[in-house]
Amino acid sequence: MNKKTLVKILIPVLIVIAIGAIWLYKNADTLVPKGTVASTTAGQTNTAGGTVTAKETVPANDDLLLETDKIDLEKLTSYGLPIIFDFGSESCDPCRRMKPDLIAVNEAMQGKAIIKYIDVWKHTDAATGYPISLIPTQMIINADGTPYVPGEGIGLEFTNYNNRTTGEHALTLHQGMLTQEEMLLILEDMGVVR
Repeated sequence: MNKKTLVKILIPVLIVIAIGAIWLYKNADTLVPKGTVASTTAGQTNTAGGTVTAKETVPANDDLLLETDKIDLEKLTSYGLPIIFDFGSESCDPCRRMKPDLIAVNEAMQGKAIIKYIDVWKHTDAATGYPISLIPTQMIINADGTPYVPGEGIGLEFTNYNNRTTGEHALTLHQGMLTQEEMLLILEDMGVVR
């Protein structure tokens, strides 16, 4: 094959590839319509790029995705929903056992509560400034951004932290695993209707 024939073949092929790449770039946002909920099942890749290990619905809003790499309390409390942050790690057995319950509660409580999971080994800066001494540990925040104050008959042990200068209640943590029912009980205690 001579050089002239090769050029005649390569130029149209490169033009077709360029047109296809431009089309994909311009239409990437419309391939999964914005504002919809993409449902995935085990083994598939969700829109956040992670492999789903249990049935999981991926929220249209990234703020409501289960997994995160940082805590943006100001942004999350602006939704006016109660929040449960779970500090854990994929290398922690109790954390791995709790993960399906986190996924289930996150899915069931969309629009009613925000459930977030932070892998503290992958994202070490995310837990900076919080008194996390073991994992899993959950930080629980009311819809108005104040720390959760457990009701009398909740039956779970919490650790409350106060501000050193003002003495005001600053943070509520639960250390150890929580089941799906226990998380729903906490949310119900915070006024969330199942």
